[in-house]
Amino acid sequence: MRLKFIEPLMPTLVERPPEGDAWIHEVKFDGYRSQIIIDDAEVRILTRRGLDWTAKYRDLAETARGLNVRSAIIDGEIIVLNDAGVSDFGELRKAITGRQHDLYFVAFDLLHLNGHDLREMPLINRREILQAMIPEGQHIQFSEALPGTGDAVFHLVDRAGLEGMVSKRKDSKYRSGPSTNWLKAKCFTIDEYELLGVEREAGKPAFALMAERGTGRYVGSAFITLNREMRERLWQRVQEAPGSQPKGMKRPATQWVKPGLIGRVKHLRGEADLRHASLQDFREED
Repeated sequence: MRLKFIEPLMPTLVERPPEGDAWIHEVKFDGYRSQIIIDDAEVRILTRRGLDWTAKYRDLAETARGLNVRSAIIDGEIIVLNDAGVSDFGELRKAITGRQHDLYFVAFDLLHLNGHDLREMPLINRREILQAMIPEGQHIQFSEALPGTGDAVFHLVDRAGLEGMVSKRKDSKYRSGPSTNWLKAKCFTIDEYELLGVEREAGKPAFALMAERGTGRYVGSAFITLNREMRERLWQRVQEAPGSQPKGMKRPATQWVKPGLIGRVKHLRGEADLRHASLQDFREED
């Protein structure tokens, strides 16, 4: 019987990784969650939602055909690395269309092997089998667990400029959908964005609406955490140079500001738009 796509297990976002010996810790890669399905000579590579993207990943499919298995379902992430050896989501689309040789599949779980459903098996045992079946030095690689406590691993991941980490219960079974058996902790970074306006409503926190520099694309709002002096200086600046409402944006509680104000925003690393963001500082554009 032909193997079918299995809805992936999705980790829960937490502020800090868990402590204790019941967990393994892996790097969180910044790419496309994918599933390799091997059925004898047939190989399919499916997206997180089950779409067949085998034609987009020809080289990886060919590598998968070389694995010494009759049938398998492998859970992992398709990535491309930058010059620093860090997964780079921005370069991924370009690599898919023009640089197949730069794509890697990082395998972190094995759901099915040679006619056996492994989802009831403890994670640590599934990963042992997976590691044994993946040769070294190829574009399908095993996601190694990082030694150390959750906090120590998080510190190293943050220092290395990585997106974050995923902690997984060693004895957990594989269950599709959201799960607290896998916990992802993401690192923060600080970037500069153009300030579009300030959203203020009585009794509610104030937010700065931010846009990508150069393109003007709205990327989200940032909680204003400035001290009282800086906050008052921001209000004054917004009132002195009111701007027009950007096309397509309807935010009635927002005071729009003329272009030329740049904000430093702390936000989760590796997201297309701002998440858990806070305005740290602002300045006039050079």
